[in-house]
Amino acid sequence: MEITRPGLVALVTATTAVGFVLAAPHDVDGWRLLATVIGTALVGAAANAVNQSWEARWDAVMERTRNRPLPRGRISRRAAMIHAAVLAAVGLATLVTAVNLPSTGLALAAMLLYVLAYTPLKRRSTLCTPVGAIVGAIPPLIGWAAAGRGLDAGAWVLFVLLFLWQIPHFLAIAWLYRDDYARAAFRMLPSVDPCGRLTCGMVVLYTLALLPASAAVAMVGLSGWVYLCGAAVLGAGSLALAVRFYRERSDTAARIVFVGSITYLPLLLGLMVADPTRL
Repeated sequence: MEITRPGLVALVTATTAVGFVLAAPHDVDGWRLLATVIGTALVGAAANAVNQSWEARWDAVMERTRNRPLPRGRISRRAAMIHAAVLAAVGLATLVTAVNLPSTGLALAAMLLYVLAYTPLKRRSTLCTPVGAIVGAIPPLIGWAAAGRGLDAGAWVLFVLLFLWQIPHFLAIAWLYRDDYARAAFRMLPSVDPCGRLTCGMVVLYTLALLPASAAVAMVGLSGWVYLCGAAVLGAGSLALAVRFYRERSDTAARIVFVGSITYLPLLLGLMVADPTRL
């Protein structure tokens, strides 16, 4: 369970479910939604297990990750990879038999991108962060496709929103653990940006871009004016935290941005789905 990173899987399943519900707001098939969530969760768990298996030797030198099961020798890499293969096979089989082919293809693409692009890029280029954000933005597309709709404007608005949200979120984490990442030779932006000007500038830029992206959700008819007002308040609060981080460039400010980001997303998604003015 630990090598599958349940917290990250929970985020993936939540955004998948939101995509499904928004794609079919008046005709939600509960069993199909359940199968979509289970299949996506298993595929995501498999990708995390492979990631931890491949990075075990570098996790061992980082304070934040050295107590994970693989670096501590509590399980073997072989056992982790077998576990990942079973999870992936069951997850993809669930999606292809109980949901549909488009959702299966998207889940497979996300897993391969995470394992074959994001994971090796972490030691080669700071582009690993946007690549990882692309992976994290695919789950609502999976949910959307699972509901039987084509990937229209609404689906891509959700994709862009999730992509933009992840950059400040992960840069704040990377700032807090920049020394750890440097020890493992991971090319996270803060570890190659000692003064932090570029890192904090990116946090402000992407947080600012969230304002029109979140408003676009209402513009394409996925939610209404209650959501729009709430999104504006949440966006303004997040931007204030990002600007503070830019000015201070401190661990405290980075931690506040991180906490703010994990507060922002569930509130925004909750407003999106529960808005009584949603058509």
